[in-house]
Formats: sequence, structure tokens, C-alpha cells
Amino acid sequence: MDRRGFIQKAGLAAGAMAAGTHSFAGTDRRDNQPFNLKYAPHLGMFAETAGKDPVAQLHFMADQGFTAFEDNGMKKKPVELQKAMAKAMESRGMQMGVFVAHNIAWNDANLASGDEEKRQVFLKEVEESVEVAKRVNATWMTVVPGLVDMRQDMGYQTANVLESLKQASAILEPHGLVMVLEPLNFYNHPGLFLSKAAQAYQICKAVDSPACKILFDIYHQQIQEGNLLPNIEKCWEEIAYFQIGDNPGRNEPTTGEINYTNIFKYIHGRGFNGILGMEHGNSKPGKEGEQAVIDAYRSVDVVVEED
Repeated sequence: MDRRGFIQKAGLAAGAMAAGTHSFAGTDRRDNQPFNLKYAPHLGMFAETAGKDPVAQLHFMADQGFTAFEDNGMKKKPVELQKAMAKAMESRGMQMGVFVAHNIAWNDANLASGDEEKRQVFLKEVEESVEVAKRVNATWMTVVPGLVDMRQDMGYQTANVLESLKQASAILEPHGLVMVLEPLNFYNHPGLFLSKAAQAYQICKAVDSPACKILFDIYHQQIQEGNLLPNIEKCWEEIAYFQIGDNPGRNEPTTGEINYTNIFKYIHGRGFNGILGMEHGNSKPGKEGEQAVIDAYRSVDVVVEED
């Protein structure tokens, strides 16, 4: 699954929007204590058990101990649904994670091109996202600069991206909001301008704004360059948000090669208080698969014991 697939799935329901208390008969409640880290499911991940209604899904997530939620497609949802979801999250003590701030140019050298018209469109979309963020109590929004411009040297492209991000930061800073830049891997998203953690780090340092930070997607970076813990450590001061997915398959932890027990232990040990978005699929279908996701996170949710 790629981000476009998640956005499409995230629009899967605009049904009942009452934010009342929900219960789910037959749900395995062996351990519904809050997780040690703020793992954030997305809509559809537990739809077989919780039903199609987004608000009901949020209540189910909270019942299982999840204290955060992310929704790439939140910006495109009806305003009344946004408000209903925000009310449900507030009532359950859940923190809103990322939504996508702009129309990502998957097939266009957007910000890297330096085209002023494209830049203004991007900035307008960022400005529009401020109101969405306020409505749903979000702090972070995802930004992907688009494709590489094959007709320009990388130095010029970087300068073009930096200028766009500096102007976007000026929009977000007064509101305490943060755009998080996500490097994506070459295999799922060939030809994108931003692909490596070090590149994102360099850009954030150059923009030099609290409104411009890194979204470190562990799945993407495992494919792109590996060396996960050393790169997380190198980027640490610029990372504001993580996303999760095992490889291969982009499903829940324990289904692939990534040692999420050690990664979460490191992140917890550094005192990370942000959100880790569960931007992955379920390895198994149906209610069994949904319970497997919950069980997987219980198995890797490690607390660092103090000496």
C-alpha cells in the first residue's frame, strides 16, 4: 500500500457522527491499558470489528489502549465529520496525528522546479491546512515536495525547495503548527526529490524553523538505506514524528524483518513524547487480522527500565 491507497481508504465513511460511548461485544480485552508510546491507527484498520463509522472506530481504538490517531485524508473530509471526530478524540484523550497538508505531486517536479505558480498553489494549500489543523486539534501535517526535476542540478532544486519551505514555515509558525517532511523510498515511489533521512535533516537545518521537521517513516527508510537506529540518532533533534510499517509487506510489526522491539525501546528510552503513525496494512483479513495488529503492538511495546 502507498499513501494514495491510504488516502482513498481514509475516505471510506461519512456515516453516523455521534460521539457517544461505544462498546464492542466479543472484543478481546485481555490488555486494554494505554500503550507506552503513542501509536496512531488509521481509519479502516479495525473496521471489521468496530464498523464503518469513523467515530465508532475511534472509540474502539481508545478502548484498546491507543492514545493517538492519524488520518492522511482528514483535510478532504466534510467539516462536520472533522468536528465529530475531533470531539470523539477529545472525549477519549486521543491526540490527533498527521494529515496530508497539500495535493502531493506524485508525477510532477513540483517544489523542486522553482516554478512560482506551483509554489503559490502549495502555499495556499498549507494556509488552508491551518484551519483544518485547528478544527481537529492537530499539530503536524505531512509535506512531500514531489519529483526530482531532471533538467536542473540538484543544488538548484534544493534551493527551490528550501525557499518554498521557508515561506510555508512563516505561515505555520504563528499558529504553533509543524509540517513534517517525509522521505519516501525509491522502490515504492521512484524519482521523488526527497528520499533519504540525511537529506531531510539537511533541509530542516537550512530552513531553521520549528515549523519544519522530519517525519521518519521506518518502513521507507528500511528500504531506502537501512541503518535505522544510527540514522534515527543522527536525525533525532529534527524528528517530530515517526511512521511504522514492517518490511516486506508494509504490515504490522513482527510480520517482517524490522526489529521493532529494539526500535521502540530506543525511541522510548530517548523520552519521545510524539506520535508514531501506524501507516501500514493488516497482514491477515477480518477480525482475526485486526486482533493480530493489536497483539503485535502489545508484543513490541517495550518500556525502558530505569537503573
